[in-house]
Amino acid sequence: MLAARRAVFAEPPAVLTVYKDPGCECCERWVQYMSKNGFVVSVQNTRNMDDVKKTMNVPGALQSCHTGVVGKYVIEGHVPADLVKKFIAANPTTLGLAAPGMPSGSPGMEGGKVDHYDIIEFDRTGKTRVYAKR
Repeated sequence: MLAARRAVFAEPPAVLTVYKDPGCECCERWVQYMSKNGFVVSVQNTRNMDDVKKTMNVPGALQSCHTGVVGKYVIEGHVPADLVKKFIAANPTTLGLAAPGMPSGSPGMEGGKVDHYDIIEFDRTGKTRVYAKR
């Protein structure tokens, strides 16, 4: 009975729009990973990723292969789902999170070597801070 009540009051799944190149396999793997982790994912294939990143105010040093938007936040690259959920639940005033580059072992980049990498929080002015380490 208690579980049923919790289900009624559960938050609806977050809608994540992912902008990616139509031929990028690691982006597609990240999309599938995010879907499996409770996000409703909408894919927008584009060959103009530079324009997307510029429009979304993603600093050059933080860019990766795909850009996601969930609510008012930008998620750049292979950011783990648990960190995206934690970030949006906190409702920060910053713009988003990024996993710069394409770190081996990050979601969508599994297989072989596993890199240690930082997840970077950024604001609209380009100010950054390390949000988490993986």
